[in-house]
Amino acid sequence: MHHLQLTLAALWASAAAVSCLSYVPLAKKLSKTAQIYQPGSDDFNAAVLRWSNLSTPVANIVVVPGTENDVVETVKFANQHRLPFLAINGVHGSITTLGKMTSGIEIHMSQLSSIAVAKDGCTATIGGGVMSKNLTDALWAAGKQTVTGTCECVGYMGPGLGGGHGWLQGRYGLVSDQYVSMNVVLANGNLITVDEHSELFWAMKGAGHNFGIVTSITSKIYDIQHPNYAMETLIFSGDKVEAVYNLANEQWLTNGSSMPVDLVNWSYWYFDPTTDAEKPVIAMYLIQEGVQTVDAAHTTPFLQLGPITTQAVSGTYRDLAAWTGISLNSTPCAKTGNANPRFPIYLKSYNPTAQREVYDLFTQATTNASTPFSNALFMFEGYSQQGVKAIGQDATAFAYRADNLLVAPLLTYPPNGPAADAVASKLGNKMRQILFEGSGETSLNTYVNYAYGDETPVAWYGSEQWRQDRLSALKKDFDPAGQFSFYAPII
Repeated sequence: MHHLQLTLAALWASAAAVSCLSYVPLAKKLSKTAQIYQPGSDDFNAAVLRWSNLSTPVANIVVVPGTENDVVETVKFANQHRLPFLAINGVHGSITTLGKMTSGIEIHMSQLSSIAVAKDGCTATIGGGVMSKNLTDALWAAGKQTVTGTCECVGYMGPGLGGGHGWLQGRYGLVSDQYVSMNVVLANGNLITVDEHSELFWAMKGAGHNFGIVTSITSKIYDIQHPNYAMETLIFSGDKVEAVYNLANEQWLTNGSSMPVDLVNWSYWYFDPTTDAEKPVIAMYLIQEGVQTVDAAHTTPFLQLGPITTQAVSGTYRDLAAWTGISLNSTPCAKTGNANPRFPIYLKSYNPTAQREVYDLFTQATTNASTPFSNALFMFEGYSQQGVKAIGQDATAFAYRADNLLVAPLLTYPPNGPAADAVASKLGNKMRQILFEGSGETSLNTYVNYAYGDETPVAWYGSEQWRQDRLSALKKDFDPAGQFSFYAPII
């Protein structure tokens, strides 16, 4: 541990010279399609612009690889000059540990965007810069699909390195459960292929940010079985909090059960004065595959609670992101200059009493006339879990297959210095703590891809000692100097 801290300190200290460094030797080794963006240029500014402006990484130069070997050459160049480096793609990477990169090279993966379906139609090889929507659309055109993140503007790779939730996980498992092999550039600049025969494969599927830059992946793909989907949206007033989540428990989450395999239940809390001028509303989404209308067995009990409004829509799988407000054109995909911290927790079921306590706190935070958090969003993601739970708990570094719900407040606010950030941190952690105490669990389980940054490796990667020991041993073997330590570091 002490050795790692010294090594990182030396890296960061030496990085002060990065802006004076000549990148001509690197440029000569890169492919013709690679690009280097210098500070001050429009391309540079666009490449370093973050979705969340809270504790952001600082880059002095941006390299846009055109080939997998360009990533190799960039990492070797960075090592030669003792410079930090960080690969990025897509949006929503908001963890505060990224701010530990105070200078260095950003490796922008956007050009590694190839998608090739194998002749047998069972796998696809996907470039490290591919976006979730692009993959969904390309596979759809071939009559195929696979598990991706739900939001259209996130990269395909990033969510998978942390496990990766998606609409299809009830059928097939997590995003990372689809991985057959991956090409990875290690900290020393070596490009290796990792598959089930490699000890690193286990770690890449849940803690992959800590071990390398994935330049391409071969993933399982599937014939489209259920192209059509329906969704019922029910908007409730805040006085129905206990009733709504008690019913959700009764419908799906009692006696160790989980969502039906063809159903996803999401809900959002947000302040919408046009619907309720005093309190945040509860937007309940019931999403079902293979139907034109959501089954009355799911909708009728909620309708009987008396929602303010209801809306039914039907379409295809490709409509889901727009229906749930996370399409490319939706506000959560926009780079607005705001800080966007989240405070995630996994739950097995809802505690209606805790839901009420958190809702009241969320109400105070979003409706006060002087609040910076009026645009905050509370997210409750209830995916079907059959495909996730069919895979052994110890099969991958993702530790939370037994949990049914992914819950997180998203405290969108304009950055206004450390004091404002401290208020957001205190509020977000307080709401999460209420849910944790109400869960009856002994350890805080968090989703590393939504993490705020003040959680521990135990919260990110699992409380079992064998998990922590295995990850630490692999870290020592594959990244002894801790060069991949900017995103939720293991140690």
